[in-house]
Amino acid sequence: MKVVKILDRALMKMEEYILSYAIIVIAIMIVGNVLSRSITGDGWSFSQEVSLFAVTVATFMGISYAARKGRHISMSAFFDIAPFPIRKALSIIIPAITSILLFILAKYGFDYFMSLYESGRVTTAMRMPVYFMAFFVPLGLGLGALQFLRNMWVNIKEKEVYLAQEKKDYS
Repeated sequence: MKVVKILDRALMKMEEYILSYAIIVIAIMIVGNVLSRSITGDGWSFSQEVSLFAVTVATFMGISYAARKGRHISMSAFFDIAPFPIRKALSIIIPAITSILLFILAKYGFDYFMSLYESGRVTTAMRMPVYFMAFFVPLGLGLGALQFLRNMWVNIKEKEVYLAQEKKDYS
């Protein structure tokens, strides 16, 4: 069990670093490209590709991190006013369904990744294989599915309602 906690902590740190650097890269590409256009009259040809890569990484790796921290988008109006037994049932059913859907989407994402890998397509400016960008789609969706499974499990195991592994619902 201790090994699992160490691996989980390492995965969380990896997600944090990947998300942080992706956001920094997006900011650098946008600001740098604007400054380059203003100063030299010409933008960076690679800026759009790097930004697209960083946005893709931030989006799909962010699914897992948001689920881990209980910060994902939710339609909680009904959930917040529901009595405890209904909230408890929903706190098990919703993550289970979300996890199943994310696993299905991860499978489609993996199929897409493989089709890009087999096609040999490259980006226009940097000549980078297109599948590099698609790699984070099934990875992020799969990790997100695992986090929602964890959220479901903590609600099965504990008496209180949890929005995430370590985030109780206080409504």
